[in-house]
Amino acid sequence: MTLSGETLWISIGIAGQALFGARFFVQWLYSESHGRSLIPRTFWYFSVAGGAVLLAYAIHRREPVFIAGESFTLAIFLRNLHMVRREARMEREESDMPQTPADKS
Repeated sequence: MTLSGETLWISIGIAGQALFGARFFVQWLYSESHGRSLIPRTFWYFSVAGGAVLLAYAIHRREPVFIAGESFTLAIFLRNLHMVRREARMEREESDMPQTPADKS
C-alpha cells in the first residue's frame, strides 16, 4: 500500500490536530491530580508541537488565513514556554544559593 502525497499531508494535519488537542487532556489530568486548575509545562510542549505541525500543513495547503493564525499562536506558545523555562531556571538558582543566618529564621 502506498500513500499519495495528499493522503500523507492529510495524515500530518490530523496528527497536528491530535497533538494540539492532547494538550487539553494533559492540562485536565494535571489539574485534577492537583485539585485546582493548573497549566503544566507539557501543555506548552504539546502546543508548540501541534502548532508547528499545523503551520507546516497550512503552508503546504497555501492557506493564508490558517498560516497567519498558526504563526501568531505558535509565537505565543514559544514565548510562554520560554517564560516557564526561565522561571524554573531562576527557582533552581535560588535553591542553590547558600542561606544566610537571617534567611533561616
